[in-house]
Amino acid sequence: MDFESLRQGNFSALGTAINDWSSVVKSLTTMEKNARDDFKAKADKADWSGANATVTREFVTKTAGEFTDALTQATTIRDILRDTKDELVTYRDELNRAIEDGWAKKLSVVGTADNGFKVYVNVHPEPANSTQLVETLRDTLQGILNKATTTDSTAARVLRAIAEQADYGFSGIKHKDRDSAAEALQKADAMAKLAKKTKDMSAAELTEFIRTVGKYKNDELFAAQFATELGSRETLQFWADMADTHAGAKGPELKQMQELQKNLSMTLATATLSDADSMQEWKKNIIQESNTAFRTHPSDPFKNSGALGYQVMSSLMGQGKYDAEFLNAYGKKLLKVDMAPAGSPGMGTNEVWKGSGQTIDLVFGKDDGRDPMTGFMKGLSHNPEAAINTFNDKSVLDHVLESSKYTDRGSAVGVALEAAVTGVGNGELPTDPRPHTVEQVEIMRNVMHAVAQPDEQGERLVESGLGKSFGNMASAYMSEISRVMAGDGADSIFLSDSDNPNELDKTDATRFLYEVSQDKDGRAGIILGQTIYTSSLIEAHIADPSLYDGSQAEAIRTISESAGLIQGVVGHANADGVIKGEISSEKEQNEAVKQRGDFLKAIVGAGIGAGAVTLAPGGAAAIAGAAGSGYFGGLAGMAIDGLTENQQADGAADRALYRSGRDLNDYQASANSQVQQAARDAIAKYNSDLPPDSTMNQIRDAVDDGWVKSDTVLEGVHGRPTS
Repeated sequence: MDFESLRQGNFSALGTAINDWSSVVKSLTTMEKNARDDFKAKADKADWSGANATVTREFVTKTAGEFTDALTQATTIRDILRDTKDELVTYRDELNRAIEDGWAKKLSVVGTADNGFKVYVNVHPEPANSTQLVETLRDTLQGILNKATTTDSTAARVLRAIAEQADYGFSGIKHKDRDSAAEALQKADAMAKLAKKTKDMSAAELTEFIRTVGKYKNDELFAAQFATELGSRETLQFWADMADTHAGAKGPELKQMQELQKNLSMTLATATLSDADSMQEWKKNIIQESNTAFRTHPSDPFKNSGALGYQVMSSLMGQGKYDAEFLNAYGKKLLKVDMAPAGSPGMGTNEVWKGSGQTIDLVFGKDDGRDPMTGFMKGLSHNPEAAINTFNDKSVLDHVLESSKYTDRGSAVGVALEAAVTGVGNGELPTDPRPHTVEQVEIMRNVMHAVAQPDEQGERLVESGLGKSFGNMASAYMSEISRVMAGDGADSIFLSDSDNPNELDKTDATRFLYEVSQDKDGRAGIILGQTIYTSSLIEAHIADPSLYDGSQAEAIRTISESAGLIQGVVGHANADGVIKGEISSEKEQNEAVKQRGDFLKAIVGAGIGAGAVTLAPGGAAAIAGAAGSGYFGGLAGMAIDGLTENQQADGAADRALYRSGRDLNDYQASANSQVQQAARDAIAKYNSDLPPDSTMNQIRDAVDDGWVKSDTVLEGVHGRPTS
């Protein structure tokens, strides 16, 4: 900022820009609301099929998101311009007041050819203290000019950085003013500089580093600047050195390093969302360094040979949502190595990484970071789009599943698969419907087929840390499972918002439910998912009899028989597990149901019917009209309470639902009671004229029929133990 520009500035052009951006913000506010509440809302509820169900719905969702990002970015730019103008006007006024004060002291100020200024005494003879007066005014003016220059230059840097974050569309960066954005960039520079002296960090510097990275971990400006200023190779070396320096950390030091790993992981994930040229280069270089050995003691030949770039980077993928394109490119190269050993899928994988020579513990937790697929799977679990892209390749899916039998990556693979088939990231609470796409249903079909394999192959998968995730996946796919178990012709009874609801295989589905039910957490997912779906269906059909062109009684009977069939498969799996001595204690089973129930109730309470569990679809306008909502969460929430609040009940007369699974008669009665209660609640809620007594009797008969059928179905598709 030169002297005369500030002294004479009226900043009218800047004011015009602010007015223009304010108009843009006003227009985008309306457009964003319309896109969200009208455009996207209608797409979520649309009963589409084929290409519309995938391509069009995805396009609408992304387009609506672009409006949100555009509004956020426009607001940020407007606020930064406004803040900058206000500061420059303040500095201009301060400058002119100082010049006027100088004139009163017989001092004049003029601009110079080099864009600076000169202060001189304008009277003769000069006052005795004139030299001091000139120096004081000069320093005052220079101080004001310096502050104005900082405002001008940092505003330019911030605006340029915001523009660079997205090659196309909008970045969605949010800052309330120029100062906060400029501070984020300055902090990024400082932390990158600090990270380059890893082993020389003082305790105070490390504490400040962890605190600052934690504060800015979701700030795209900070994250991208930090990553690029530090450099890709240096980022990997930093974490390898940090893990080595703090090897064996315990107590407060361990907690501190766990916090650092979480914050750094989330910061780098945020950085990858940037499309700035410098970040594109960073991501490319990270992948190029994947086979590089990062030694922590390069001058000592007797120390470890160094962790590979794969291992270092993957150990930083446990938290945060990494960019899908980056995960796809990184995973493609990683999987090529992981799948390299000859032989059956999954064989030899453990030796690829355990024999790499890496001795540093890269993860301050249960894992050690030696298997990079574990961290990569966790990265996929936070980005459903990347997870779908990965598991769309059946050869990759088969390999990853099989490799879980020979490695410790099972639970990480499970959460990645959950993200792929549900469209909900690990730990995320969905706020909108997530209908299953054709690709997702195909992945689920392939997973079920793998678990359905005979000769204990499916059982081994469930026991490899995948049982809980399989149960959650079954919960989310209860509409598709119910359809295939019921058979053709029941589509209008078993409502679904899936884009391909009839694609699962009945034999595979039956064997899948049986195997997963051997795991307490898997069983909890199935029980709760089936209960919620059944409650939702009964509520939907009682609320709106026109959903099915037959009688309400017929629809309720079909739903009840399906509940008996599916719960029967689970009950028999429980009983067979008791015979084999593999069933967990009552307390563990009850706790598994309660924990899963708490999560699902949060989703049901929010009115979200997709993601962790499928409820009645929002696509049916008749349902929306009958219930005032596209989803039925009221009775589903009550059904969850029925399962969880009574878990500690005891005694034959007041036995908790599914308390132990050891008595098939009690288990069958509990399933019956649950369906009957859902019907009672729906009849009362909608003042239905269905006769309560005969309806309860019909439900009992139907559940019992389904229960008996489950034993026959299982005998035909799965070997059973004998007592």
